[in-house]
Amino acid sequence: MAESARIAMPASVATRQQVSAQVTDVPWYVWSAVLAVTSTTVGLYWDISWHTGIGRDTFWTPAHMAIQFGAVLTGLSCAYLILHTTFAGDAAAKEASVRIWGFCGPLGAFIAAWGGFAMLTSAPFDNWWHDSFGLDIKILSPPHVLLVIGIFFMGFGGLVLIAGRMNCAEGAAKSRLNHLLLYVGSLLLSLLMMLAYEYVGDQTIMHSAIFYRALGLVAPLVLLGIARASQHRWAATILATIYMVTWIAGLWIFPLFPAEPKLGPVFTQVTHMVPLGFPVLLVPGAIAMDWVLARFRDSRKIVQAGMAGIGFMVASVAFNWPWANFLMTPAARTWTFGMNYFGYFMRPSEYHLAWEFSAYEKTRAEFWIGMGIALLATIISARVGMLWGDWMSRVKR
Repeated sequence: MAESARIAMPASVATRQQVSAQVTDVPWYVWSAVLAVTSTTVGLYWDISWHTGIGRDTFWTPAHMAIQFGAVLTGLSCAYLILHTTFAGDAAAKEASVRIWGFCGPLGAFIAAWGGFAMLTSAPFDNWWHDSFGLDIKILSPPHVLLVIGIFFMGFGGLVLIAGRMNCAEGAAKSRLNHLLLYVGSLLLSLLMMLAYEYVGDQTIMHSAIFYRALGLVAPLVLLGIARASQHRWAATILATIYMVTWIAGLWIFPLFPAEPKLGPVFTQVTHMVPLGFPVLLVPGAIAMDWVLARFRDSRKIVQAGMAGIGFMVASVAFNWPWANFLMTPAARTWTFGMNYFGYFMRPSEYHLAWEFSAYEKTRAEFWIGMGIALLATIISARVGMLWGDWMSRVKR
């Protein structure tokens, strides 16, 4: 009888299989990342609402505390995970980690920890900025830019943590991690939409190319990135749906809480929290992207990105353009659609400006050039999202 020879398995393959066998449930640090991103997202929405209806009366507002809680939780949990893996982890855990400056840990932990540190650094910077220069005229002041960068890396690191564990899991654990990936991805989408709110949140420019340019830069990146990492048939649609549901919940819930301005001059007497507006209709564009990815899955990546970008752009214009017409009507000035909410700094004589379109582009030629740029930006965003998502689908450390 012929003798059988045992072929030694490479150590890297054996380690990956061992890690895969170990991931049978959602690790604690994944839940910590989910909680941190959730707290930061709610806090940022709350902070914008606070500035609109109350004003920045002190640094120690509940909204600021929710944002910084996410930073503190991220920093502590990631620091513990990295230190524990470095000094108390077994050989398998260290082999399945990355090494940076002599420390070992999951790649996502290093990324999220840096984001949390940037967020905490922005807090005293923001406090000093307000004491020195007063209120922010725009969302993206220098300390807010640092906060934005920190939030992005915190959310990005959380997604990498989840993806790394999901790619090493099977069965029910993989499914649960995939659900968390979609949820945290929707929160990152909400965060980016809030940061671009000056353009995508202004209904008066929804008939201008600048609106679709900003939307095309932000949404396809996250939608396609998470869709490629998740590999769920309708991942982009699920993300867009969660985003819309959470924003509508904020629109309906925030006005239930009393509030009054604490800064002047007060032109509109506010009696309750002022929510952000009705969410952008992202679901049609997301459905188009999911369909394109399935229809052209065997095509070249650049073709997929091009078709996904075109599909998103066409669907977004087709639905948001007439929707903007509705938002300008008296029927939208109800608690359901939120077109009757104004900040304390808005003069009643200026209310009508919120119900009238403003032409960002001054000529028809400028508009069509802007739409061409918007389409190109959407395709580039889609391609970058695909590259990011394909990379996350391979992360195992």
